[in-house]
Amino acid sequence: MYDLAAEAPEDLWEVEALYDTCFAPGRTALSSYRLREGVPPVAGLSMVARDELGILAGAIRFWPVLVGGHQALLLGPVAVHPTRQGEGLGGLLIETSLAQAGPQGWDRVMLVGDAPYYCRYGFTRLEDVIMPPPTNPDRVLGRALSEAAWDGITGEVTRVC
Repeated sequence: MYDLAAEAPEDLWEVEALYDTCFAPGRTALSSYRLREGVPPVAGLSMVARDELGILAGAIRFWPVLVGGHQALLLGPVAVHPTRQGEGLGGLLIETSLAQAGPQGWDRVMLVGDAPYYCRYGFTRLEDVIMPPPTNPDRVLGRALSEAAWDGITGEVTRVC
């Protein structure tokens, strides 16, 4: 059993330590991090999951971006502590946060990730959405949170200033 809550400022360093544990040392060199620099995560959608002892087990963050000038959410990173993987916690974080995104006024969400994993949450390849290099275009995925939200949305993904 996990307690999911909005990420609070006091969670910052613990969440960063989790990401350091779960991802390669060069994670901050990825192009998606250039889109996040100097931009705070989306409040209320970025979440932490703690066990019954209050120990951080997982976290997910969302960031505002522009795709061809249209607002979108950039999902990521999502991480589950290695000792908690395989329990469905990553899926719980994804589904819970996405269920809250639409009512908060977001129409579309994108990420850079593995299609076989994220397709179970409704993500498909975004053909004409261009992430900054060196991103593999096959890993650029999106999900509409409202009817036809990705229809006609093309172009470069840029940082929100």
